Amino acid sequence: MVTIQLIPYSEIEGLSSVGRIRKILNIAKEDKIVLLQGRLSKEEEAELIKVTMEEINSEFKGIELAVLDPSSNLKGLAKARDDLANKLLGTRSGLTIVGPASVVKEIKRNPHKIELLTHKSSSSKKKKRK
Repeated sequence: MVTIQLIPYSEIEGLSSVGRIRKILNIAKEDKIVLLQGRLSKEEEAELIKVTMEEINSEFKGIELAVLDPSSNLKGLAKARDDLANKLLGTRSGLTIVGPASVVKEIKRNPHKIELLTHKSSSSKKKKRK
């Protein structure tokens, strides 16, 4: 069974960068796929990957990460307006998907859709967790 947890932007906007990263990583360590409204900054994404690499062990295999940013297609005045809104209100547009590597096999993106491929669950994994 795959568990998905939606985190609205309002739940992370008051947290520090470290707090955001810890919240996302802790949920992923519970074998849940995180759907985050909005996106992390480039620095936060890099730090999330760095912290993940430091915490990989026999139980936690890492994460798969994908960011969908609809504002990347904007041009001119619309782009300037979107950039200003993001600076004032935080980056609420877009979607960030973070899943544990033990659950998520691959995340495929193209301009029109996203595919999240998961590993087949095996009965041996279920027995080990009990």
